[in-house]
Amino acid sequence: MKKFNIRKVLDGLKEVSSSTPSVQVGPQENHLIQETLQSDHFQLCKTVRHGFPYQPSSMAFDPVQKILAIGTQSGALRLFGRPGVECYCQHESGAAVIQLQFLINEGALVSALADDSVHLWNLRQKRPAILHSLKFSKERITFCHLPFQSKWLYIGTERGNIHLVNVESFMLSGYVIMWNKAIELSTKAHPGPVVHISDNPMDEGKLIIGFESGIVVMWDLKSKKADSRYTYDEAIHSVAWHHEGKQFICSHSDGTLTIWNIRGQGKPIQTITPHGKQPKDGKKPEPCKPILKVEYKTTRIGEPFMILSGGLSYDTVGRRPCLTVMHGKSTAVLEMDYPIVDFLTLCETPYANDFQEPYAVVVLLEKDLVVIDLAQNGYPIFENPYPLTIHESPVTCCEYFADCPVDLIPALYSVGSRQKRQGYSKKEWPISGGNWGQGTQSYPEIIITGHADGTVKFWDASAMMLQVLYKLKTAKVFDRNRSKEDKGSTETSDEDPFAIQIMAWCPESRMLCVAGVSANIIIYRFSKLEVTTEVVQLLEVRMQYELNDIESPDGGEPALPTPGASPQTSGPPSHPSTSSNNSDGGNMPCLKVRSTPLKQSAGYQVDLVVQLVWVSGEPPQQITSLALNSSYGLVVFGNSNGLAVVDYVQKTVVLNLGTVELYGSNDPYQRQPRSPRKTRQPSGGLCDINEGSATSEDRCKSPTSVLMSNSNLQQFYNGGGRGVFLSVCPPRGANPLDHRDNSFSRSRSSSVTSIDKEAREAISSFHFSDTFARKGDSTLTPCLYVGTTLGTVLALALTLPPAGEQRQLQPVILSPTGMLVRLKGSIMRMALLDSTGSMLPPAFEPWFEPNVTADGEEREKVRKRRPVSVSPSTSQDLNESQYAVVCSEKQAKVISLPSQTCIYKHSITEASFILRADVVQMSQGVSLACFCANGHIMTLSVPGLRPLMDVNYLPLTDMRIARTFCFTNLGQAMYLCSPTEVQRITYSQDTCENLQEMLGELFTPVETPEAPNRGFFKGLFGGGAQSLDREELFGEISSGKANRSLAQHIPGPGGLEGMKGAASGVVGDLARARIALDERGQKLGELDERTAAMMTSADCFSKHAHEMMLKCKDKKWYQL
Repeated sequence: MKKFNIRKVLDGLKEVSSSTPSVQVGPQENHLIQETLQSDHFQLCKTVRHGFPYQPSSMAFDPVQKILAIGTQSGALRLFGRPGVECYCQHESGAAVIQLQFLINEGALVSALADDSVHLWNLRQKRPAILHSLKFSKERITFCHLPFQSKWLYIGTERGNIHLVNVESFMLSGYVIMWNKAIELSTKAHPGPVVHISDNPMDEGKLIIGFESGIVVMWDLKSKKADSRYTYDEAIHSVAWHHEGKQFICSHSDGTLTIWNIRGQGKPIQTITPHGKQPKDGKKPEPCKPILKVEYKTTRIGEPFMILSGGLSYDTVGRRPCLTVMHGKSTAVLEMDYPIVDFLTLCETPYANDFQEPYAVVVLLEKDLVVIDLAQNGYPIFENPYPLTIHESPVTCCEYFADCPVDLIPALYSVGSRQKRQGYSKKEWPISGGNWGQGTQSYPEIIITGHADGTVKFWDASAMMLQVLYKLKTAKVFDRNRSKEDKGSTETSDEDPFAIQIMAWCPESRMLCVAGVSANIIIYRFSKLEVTTEVVQLLEVRMQYELNDIESPDGGEPALPTPGASPQTSGPPSHPSTSSNNSDGGNMPCLKVRSTPLKQSAGYQVDLVVQLVWVSGEPPQQITSLALNSSYGLVVFGNSNGLAVVDYVQKTVVLNLGTVELYGSNDPYQRQPRSPRKTRQPSGGLCDINEGSATSEDRCKSPTSVLMSNSNLQQFYNGGGRGVFLSVCPPRGANPLDHRDNSFSRSRSSSVTSIDKEAREAISSFHFSDTFARKGDSTLTPCLYVGTTLGTVLALALTLPPAGEQRQLQPVILSPTGMLVRLKGSIMRMALLDSTGSMLPPAFEPWFEPNVTADGEEREKVRKRRPVSVSPSTSQDLNESQYAVVCSEKQAKVISLPSQTCIYKHSITEASFILRADVVQMSQGVSLACFCANGHIMTLSVPGLRPLMDVNYLPLTDMRIARTFCFTNLGQAMYLCSPTEVQRITYSQDTCENLQEMLGELFTPVETPEAPNRGFFKGLFGGGAQSLDREELFGEISSGKANRSLAQHIPGPGGLEGMKGAASGVVGDLARARIALDERGQKLGELDERTAAMMTSADCFSKHAHEMMLKCKDKKWYQL
C-alpha cells in the first residue's frame, strides 16, 4: 500500500488558493497506482523573455563586445548579442531608463533612470546583476557621459550642474562644475538643463557642455573655468564632434544644424536646414521640426556622414518619421514605420580621436529595431534575426507544444524559408557578441500565435531560443472587397474581422484548425507541394437554440441528421460560397469566402471552411471551444447554442445539437423556455465583450456570480460597484480571446438562480479519446467528451466507418450516452490515463502528403490509424482500466472507467477561479498544472490529486496574461507579459538546475583595439591627443569629498555586499564576520584620521577669535 506523507500534502496548502486537500472517495485498495512525482520535482522560475522591448526609451552599443542594450519606460533592460543570445533584467523601481552607457569591453553597463538613480550592472555573469546604485535626492539627472577607458562618469542635471562619479566605487567626487561658473557672468537667465556632455576627442582636459537654452561651453577641467562659450538663439537637442576635435555640430529645435569652430566663438561657421525650403531673397529658411539627434562620422576615404533624426518641414503632414543620411552632396531620407526613439551609428573603432569608419546605423523605433547598412548603395537594411515581430499584428491567442515530432520543425522551416523577403543587405548581422548556452534540453518545442489580422505564426522555441518558422495568412480564404449590401447585412464586422480566436493543432498529422472571430472555422492540411484550389470547400451551419418554438431540426433535433443532406449545409459540399435567400432573410455568413481560384503555396493549405450563418436576423454566437482528431477525421466546435461535429473527410456536418439535447431526459437544470432576442447582438468579436466597460487598472475581486444571456459571461464587481466583464482562457483549443487587454470572457458558476431566465449553457471544452463510452462497457470505442460552462461532462459515442473507401462513403454516427460527472464551475480540461497512471494521448494518423497523384487505395495504405496502447489482457483488469481526469475552474476529479465512479476529488480554489489548466507529461510522471486568477501556479499529482506545488507567482493585473497563459509538457509554460513580449517560465526542478548552462553568455574576452598612431610629427610638435590624469584631478586628495546629502550610495545585490545574504553555512558565517571586521576597522581608521585633523585645525586657528575659529572649523569639516 502506498505510504501517505502528510508533508507532501501540506506543501500545497500554504496559500489561500488551495483550500482543501484531495479527498479520496473510492475504495483505496482498487486504485493503487504508485505516483512517482513528488514536490521536490517542482520549482518555478522565469527562463527567458522574447520579443521586442515594450515601450523602449534608450539604447547603447558596445563596439568591441558588439552587444546592444535597450532600456524601456518600465525600467526593463534587454541585452542582445548574436542571434540566440538575449538577456532580460529589471530595475526594481520600475522607473524609465533615460540613458545607457557601456563600460566598453569591460563587461559592465551604467543605467540612468527617471527617478534620478544611476546603476552599475555586471554583465560578466549569465544573469546580470547590479553592483552599485547611486540615488540623487537634490538634483534631477538629464544626461550622462562616460569617456572610453575612463572610470569617471559625468552626470548632468536639470539645474545645469555636472557631477562626477567613480564607476569603480560609485562614489561622488568633490569636483563639481556649477552652471553659474560655466556661463557668462553677464547672463541673467538660467541656461537650462544639461542636454549634452562630451570631451574633446583630441584633448581629454576640455569638456564641452550643452545647455538646453542654446549655450555651449568649452570647460577646462584643469583650470576649472570656461575656455569658450558658443551661443545660439535656438534650443539645443544634441552635439557631435568631428574626430579631429576642431569642430563640433549642434542640432536645434527649429530644424537647423550649426557647425562651430572651437576657436571661433561669435557665430557658427555654417548653418544648415536639411529639410527647410531655402527662400530666394536670402532670408532665414522656414522653421522645421526639431532635429532630435545628430551624429557626425568621418571616413578615411570619401566624405563624412552626417546622420540625423527629425527636422522635417511642418508642411509634411502625415509623413512618416524619417532618418536622414547626408553623405557628401547626397541626402537620403529613410522613412520608418514608427516614431524614432533613438539611433546609434556603428563604427569600426571605439576611439573618438580616429577616423570613425561608420558601417551601420541601429535605429530604435517605438515598435521595431532597424539596422541600416551604410556601406551599400541605397542603404538596405539587415535582415533582423531576433524574434521581434511577435506584435506585427496584436496577438489574440497562443499555444505551446513541447516534445514535438522531430521532423516537424525542419518541415515548417523548409516551407517558411520560401516566404522570406528579398532586398536585405548581404552582410552578416553586426550585433554579434556573446556565446550560446550549452543546453542539455534537446526536445523540439513549438509556439503558435494567432493574430488580429488573421495570421498564424509558428515559432521554433527549442533550447531557450525563439525563431519564426512559418507564417500562415488565413484571411486569403475570404473576399476582402465586400459590397455595400454585404456590409449592411453583416453588422457584426468589427475592426478585426479575420482575427484568430481559437486554434487546434495535431502535431503528428500536422492538421490545423482555426476558429475566427467572425464565427468561421478553417481546416488546413500541410503539404510540401504548391497547389491551386479552384473552389474553396465550404459548409454553412445554422446553430439555433430555441426551446419554445422549434420550427426545424436546425435547433438541435435529437434525431441525427443524415450526412450530406443535413439542413445545416447549403448546397453540395463542393459548392462555392453562396447564401440561400430564405424567408427569414438572414441565412448569411459574416464573411464571404472567395469564389475565385486560390493559389496556395507549400505549407498549410485550406481543406475546408465552415461558417456559422445568421439565423432569424440574429448573428451567430461566438465560438467558445474547438477540437480536432486526425484519426477520426472530425472537427468539433461549440458555442452558447450547442455543438456541431464536422467530418472533414466527407466535408459534411454529422451532428448539430443544442446543449439541452445532449442531456436528453436527464437534464438536471430547470430551463425556462425563451424566445429569440429582439435586439441584435454582435457575433462576439475579440473586442466586443465589454467595449469601454473596464480599464487596465481594474482588479479581479472575489467573484459574485451573475448569470448573463451569454453563458460565457459573468459579471464581477469591484469595490466601487462598477461592473467588469472578464473572460476565461478556456483549455487549449477552446479560448475565446479578446485582443484588448482589459477584457476576457468568464464562464459562469454552476449555481442556478432566479436571475437565470435567459441563461445558456455554453460548450467550454472537448476531448477525443478511445475509451469506455457507457457505464460497464467492456470494449474501448471512440468517444467525444463534452465539457460545459455549468460544470457537466457529457459523453458521445462515435461509430466510424472502416478505413479505406468506405470511410469516404459511409456516415459517421454520434450518439449521446449521458452525463459522466459534474463539477463546480466551467470545465477547463479533460484527459485520460491508463491503468498504470500513464497519459493516453488521443489517437492520430501520421502525416501524409495530400497532393500526391495516387488513387484512394494507395493513399489509404499510408493513412493507418495509430493503434490504441491500452489493451487489457484479463477480465479483472478490465473492470478499472482507465481514469478520466477532469478539471473545472474550481475543482478537479478523477473518474474510474468504465464504472464511472469518482475516486479522487480536490477543491483547488474557493475564493478565486482557474484561468488555465493542463494535464502535462513530466519526465517523472503526469501532473495537473493550473494557473489561478489570484496569481497562483499550482501542480497536482495524477491521479491522486496531491498538491505538489503552489507558488504565488503573478497577481492578475493584466488580462493579456490570463488570455495567453499556456502550460505544456516537461515543465514549460509561457504567457504574453506585454503586447510585444513572450515570457517563458518553467516549473520543473531539473530545468531550474540546468538553467545557468542553457543561458547564453553576454561577455566574451576580446582584446581592445590599439589606439590610433599619433605619428612622428604630431608627437614631435604636439597636436596629437592630449591625455588627462583624471584620478589626480577628480580624486579625493585634490577635489575633496562630495556633499553627502547630494546622493545616497546603495550597494547592489551583484557585488560583495550582495554575497552576504547569499552565503550560507559555516563558510558564509566566517565570510560575513570577516567582512564585518574589515568594515569596522575601516570605519575606526576613518574616525582616527578625522580626530587628528580636527586637533590640527584647532591648533592652527587657536589665535583667532572664537567665532572665526568655529567658521573655519566648519569649513574644514565640510571638506573632509
